[in-house]
Amino acid sequence: MEVFYDHLADWWPVISPVSHYAGECAEFLGILKARRPQAQTLLELGSGGGHVAFHLKAEFDCTLTDLSPAMLEVSRRLNPGCRHIQGDMRTLDLDRRFDIVLAHDAIAYMTSEADLRAAFATARRHLAPGGLAMFIPDEILETFEPGASDLFGGEAPDGRSARALEWCGELAADGTTAVHYAFLLKDTDGQVTTAGETHHVGVFARADWARWLEAEGFTVETLVEQTDEDRTPRFLFIGTRKEA
Repeated sequence: MEVFYDHLADWWPVISPVSHYAGECAEFLGILKARRPQAQTLLELGSGGGHVAFHLKAEFDCTLTDLSPAMLEVSRRLNPGCRHIQGDMRTLDLDRRFDIVLAHDAIAYMTSEADLRAAFATARRHLAPGGLAMFIPDEILETFEPGASDLFGGEAPDGRSARALEWCGELAADGTTAVHYAFLLKDTDGQVTTAGETHHVGVFARADWARWLEAEGFTVETLVEQTDEDRTPRFLFIGTRKEA
């Protein structure tokens, strides 16, 4: 994933503009506040360029973690008041508890039961008693469509523009799929360059998500996203930390 999240990190705000996250984050915030109105602290696992945190930081004291130093640097510029820490969501241990733990679409990079349950264990380890975790995968098995594609991109105030194509492969026997990305990047001088990369992500059944969350010490609630976007609504998995 060196192309997308390293070499092209500075293009992330153009490829996927922060404004595009406003609607979904308003829904996430409503869900979190309805269930934990007194929550003050939030840990995000796989925070990327910080576009989700940008819409939540007014309500929470945010700590943002990601594997990519380049993406964390992009997020620091966007969210200078948030803490930024490099770390793997499967093994992270900050020795601190939070009211909320959030994992957006980066949770898709958990490609096995062991990976996903390790991320769940990380979330529980960082939650205060009664704390709430929310996981937002792009796909689950019941909604997965092989061959599905999406075109996205945007314009930057400095004159750059980007267009990206995402194309999803067939589901493999191990429950993973290849997601192919192609980028057209127009720089400030008008020069257009191209880039491409393939990522591998996990696709799990709804029942498995719930079962593995329960096994890692959560009571589970599942919601279906409300969206006006032209795509299949996502499933939101909400776990409340059980007491030992």
